[in-house]
Amino acid sequence: MSIYVFVEQAGGKCRKASLEAVTAAKKLGAGEVCAILLGTGAQKAAQTAAAYGAGNCVTAEDTVFDSFMAESYAHAIAHLLPEDAVCVLLGNTAAGQELAPRLAEALGAGALIDCTAIDFVDGKFTVTRPLYAGKVFAREAVIAPKAVITLRPNSVAAEEAPAELAVTAGSVPAMDFHTIVRDIVQKAGTAVPLTEADIIVSGGRGMKNAANFKILEELADVLHAAVGASRAAVDAGWRDHGDQVGQTGKVVSPTVYIACGISGAIQHLAGMGSSKFIVAINNDPEANIFKVADYGIVGDLFEVVPALTEEMKKLAG
Repeated sequence: MSIYVFVEQAGGKCRKASLEAVTAAKKLGAGEVCAILLGTGAQKAAQTAAAYGAGNCVTAEDTVFDSFMAESYAHAIAHLLPEDAVCVLLGNTAAGQELAPRLAEALGAGALIDCTAIDFVDGKFTVTRPLYAGKVFAREAVIAPKAVITLRPNSVAAEEAPAELAVTAGSVPAMDFHTIVRDIVQKAGTAVPLTEADIIVSGGRGMKNAANFKILEELADVLHAAVGASRAAVDAGWRDHGDQVGQTGKVVSPTVYIACGISGAIQHLAGMGSSKFIVAINNDPEANIFKVADYGIVGDLFEVVPALTEEMKKLAG
């Protein structure tokens, strides 16, 4: 049995969430791990995929795949998969969330989205999924003959497990698409996607204005972290919606989440509650965020954050 992982890549560089999915597939021990890569640089990226355990890679280097379109990607993957493929894993990125249901429909597969753990039990792919804004975790199994599963970033640490590389250049039949991407304009800012960051520094209503986010950006720069925001900060126009963490924003699972001036509304906790370590900085000792924090600092964030930044600089040398 073979387990396939769709590996997102750009210019020959694999996305971290995809390498985590490769590691998760390897740890299942349910069969050979294979990868599918699309677009220019796919064969180069296949070398990285092999370093993490996906030795057999199927590539399609057609430039039509250089810009992501769910319709074309689902069409390509469905044709590149062999008939005996029983499971396709994807990172639960923006692309993975859009692609998974289309791919499941094309394959006649069962789909489980935003999983935090995957097992192979009694011949079935069984997952753990957070429900009701993370209040409970469900164990669910795919009973369909095929499965499409997305894995939440940072749920599984990517681990190198070198495999001998064998690349097959696949062919994708032409198709008339309903939409075509003409151009992609990259947003200026951190190179670390919020959902894949190991450390996130977030600000809320307590930041008072957009200009004050500069002190969070300075701390994030020292920590090589991403900057996030609560809905209150986004609604106030202080940060873009793409930075929003919460039930109506992005769901993140970093190693460290530093919440600055964030009260801890349930909608925000739903987006970051699965962080491994939560640090809260707030001048209100009764703030709800302290109930979930591993470490809490009751104080003025405009004094605490700059002091923390200076200490981090010293530790960084």
